[in-house]
Amino acid sequence: MALILNIDTSTDICSVAIAREGKVIALKENNEGFNHSTLLGVYVDDLLKENSLTANDLDAVAVSMGPGSYTGLRIGVSLAKGICFGAGKPLIAVSTLEALANVIAAGKSEEGYYCPMIDARRMEVYTAVFDREGIAVRDIHAEVIEEGAFADLLDGHKMFFFGNGSDKVKEVIRHPNAEFIPGVETSAANMTLLAERKFEAGDFEDVAYFEPFYLKDFVATVPKRKVL
Repeated sequence: MALILNIDTSTDICSVAIAREGKVIALKENNEGFNHSTLLGVYVDDLLKENSLTANDLDAVAVSMGPGSYTGLRIGVSLAKGICFGAGKPLIAVSTLEALANVIAAGKSEEGYYCPMIDARRMEVYTAVFDREGIAVRDIHAEVIEEGAFADLLDGHKMFFFGNGSDKVKEVIRHPNAEFIPGVETSAANMTLLAERKFEAGDFEDVAYFEPFYLKDFVATVPKRKVL
């Protein structure tokens, strides 16, 4: 009967949910761009107050561990660790891609492979492939999508593609076994069942040393023009 605060800042969506026994009881999120540093702490405070809770009432804090936005992940993990340190609560890390796949697979009755995609740069995505039971068929990796991508899997299986990286590749992946599911976004609400399972299994992170799963190194951009 765990009460878990779930945080997802892995993409441009800032999302916070409180779940009891894996079921969402409160949710706040914003999809209007990268305002995570401004919104995240406010959302956490508001959700706790609106539900007459404090951090001490929580059993754990779960955070989306990536892959995804370097800056977004750092913001989410930093706040999650801060709450855990302050309240003495365990930290749970949930794979961003696994959470996306889990919520889609739960709503499907047909067998197939589930391929969540998070937008990276140009035609590159962060992706993985899972079966309907959540077992990884292809591990998490960064992939540049070209013609013939996933052909070895598509030739023998129905595959569902979704996530904010899938829209830009559907003109490239034209196999008849490929089905694209629109409108699937990252959300703290997607994390709750996986977080509950990890809590029950005692699968916690070291709060002091845990780092997000960036997958790729941070690349800083340099302004094209100098501004005086």
